Amino acid sequence: MSNLNKYKRFTVTSALPYANGPLHIGHLAGAYIPADIFVRYLRLKKKDVAFICGSDEHGAAITIKAKKEGTTPQAIIDKYHNQIKNSFEEFGIAFDMYHRTSSPIHHDLSQEFFLNLYEKDEFIEKFSEQYFDEDFQQFLADRYITGTCPNCKHPNAYGDQCENCGTSLNPTDLINPISTLSGKPPVLKLTKHWFLPLDKYQPWLEKWIDTKEGEWKVNVFGQCKSWLKSGLQPRSMTRDLDWGIDVPLEEAKGKKLYVWMDAPIGYISATKQWALDNGKDWKLYWKKQENEADDTCLLHFIGKDNIVFHCIIFPSILHAHGEYVLPQNVPANEFLNLEGDKLSTSRNHAVWLHEYLEEFPGRQDELRYVLTSILPETSDSEFTWKDYQARVNNELVAILGNYVNRVMILMHKFYDGKIESESGKIVLTDKHLGAETGRLYDELEATLETYKFRQALQSVMEIARLGNRYLTENEPWKTIKTNPDGAKDTLHNSLILIGHLATCLQPFLPNTVKKILGMLNLPYSAIAFNEEIAFESGHQLNPAALLFEKVEDDVIDFQMQKLFDKKEANAPKQQVTVAPAKENINFESFAAMDIRTGTILTAEKVAKTKKLLKLTIDTGIDQRTIVSGIAEYFEPEAIVGQKVSVLVNLEPREIKGILSQGMILMAENAEGKLSFVLPGEDMHNGSVIR
Repeated sequence: MSNLNKYKRFTVTSALPYANGPLHIGHLAGAYIPADIFVRYLRLKKKDVAFICGSDEHGAAITIKAKKEGTTPQAIIDKYHNQIKNSFEEFGIAFDMYHRTSSPIHHDLSQEFFLNLYEKDEFIEKFSEQYFDEDFQQFLADRYITGTCPNCKHPNAYGDQCENCGTSLNPTDLINPISTLSGKPPVLKLTKHWFLPLDKYQPWLEKWIDTKEGEWKVNVFGQCKSWLKSGLQPRSMTRDLDWGIDVPLEEAKGKKLYVWMDAPIGYISATKQWALDNGKDWKLYWKKQENEADDTCLLHFIGKDNIVFHCIIFPSILHAHGEYVLPQNVPANEFLNLEGDKLSTSRNHAVWLHEYLEEFPGRQDELRYVLTSILPETSDSEFTWKDYQARVNNELVAILGNYVNRVMILMHKFYDGKIESESGKIVLTDKHLGAETGRLYDELEATLETYKFRQALQSVMEIARLGNRYLTENEPWKTIKTNPDGAKDTLHNSLILIGHLATCLQPFLPNTVKKILGMLNLPYSAIAFNEEIAFESGHQLNPAALLFEKVEDDVIDFQMQKLFDKKEANAPKQQVTVAPAKENINFESFAAMDIRTGTILTAEKVAKTKKLLKLTIDTGIDQRTIVSGIAEYFEPEAIVGQKVSVLVNLEPREIKGILSQGMILMAENAEGKLSFVLPGEDMHNGSVIR
């Protein structure tokens, strides 16, 4: 029995994309494809669902983008809101409402939320020192401050995070902070803000989140428990900014609501607008109903970087307000990587959705299929163009498209595309096909309702594989001469199976489903989950058409070259810090060193040490043991066979009870990264380095 039947309605949200740039495939894999699949499944099940999203249009990043492009924040959000909205529509993400946080209805509702909590004395009012730019006479948002990271010493860390090492920071953590507005060091100045006391809500949050164990994904539940274990602290819900929603207090003039105070409320304001536009009651989708606490199922589809906001901060805001339902689940995905590297908007290392739509017209479902196949559901995954090509050609073309095409061509070849049956209609008569189809429906239902979309898609593809095997085993192109009734029965069963394929594919490949139903000459309304599919005698099929086309090598080569070119053009121009030169030595001192090429034969960690590896090295003149302090940077098994440069006449020295007979040469940069020093060509062991 479906777990969804206990709910009367569903409110499904996807993370609000930030309106300062276009969408890439990582966004799709994180929050939008999974949500769209789930919502389309709910609609197949005839559920009452509101699918809600919109552009997040406030915060410092918008103003930074505007300054860089020499325009206004309003121009930025208008440009990217329209681009993102159009990309979603073309890609088939079927939102009921795609809204904007710059809308008046959203501003009003966000301020109502703030005042509700303010009037209940839920906020803590605190004075704190924040960085202030004296030239521009304004407080600086985190992203308006750069400096040296205290962790990795990277010189261009932001006030909220070092993008080099990933460490979360506060602006006051930075070494030698600089304002990005004036280029000068900012000063600390006292300012007042309103804080949400997350520590006060921690006991309640712990009990609530504990009820989600086994229901929420392990990566989501684990991250929440980690935050709680570290101990929650009050978090400011206001900011000193010039772009955003005004704090609705007389004493807070010039201050704005923290973007994570207003952004999730955008789900509610968008639902409110959708309800107003469609004559519905928005409160049914968000507010607790008397004696009907579980009537509405609220679900947030997000990426893992937003877990804390949707599982801790936003539920705390809703809990403090008191009138709203809490999320039943937050099925967050991990990150999608691209061609062996992290997706990066700043480095332009991405497959942008609007570019894909331009360069692969009519092939939205191919990308939906590939991304669903590799969704980073509980761990990071990777998109490569070669894998894209292989999945399209070997799965969509060779399995799914091939099956539908074979059946349709044979129906037209033998019966002119017309279904005729003495019983008045055709239904599935093969017991094995019926049992297997029923099993796959059950499997599909179970996996979709537990957010295992990769597995669910494979269950659907198994229907196509089942059909191909059935055709191959029964060979209607041969039996049409010896057993015409059997051949007709085989093809009629195959048509029924195609109808089930169209039903089960609907959450995943909506455009493909329309093509299949077009060939079957069935209306879209004919789709219903796990119901009998039948064709009336006399039903005329439309001509066969290819569902998919192969992706050729030149197309993939172009995309890979495009990525390479962008990566080269956007490689970060980092400031290089080098150690100062040592005192001069005479030539005789240098000539006394005997440095030769060698090969590491064995490597193992030295017990009870973190830094030391015991190496056996073939120096060309002998095999010797050298103890090297590189264990923190290299795994022993990974460097066996590595060519090295060895100082062979260094006086032997005992290290941790091991006699070390020499030293390997390493290069070390300012960040402490090590690299083996090697000749430009492969030289035999024992070659002298002069």
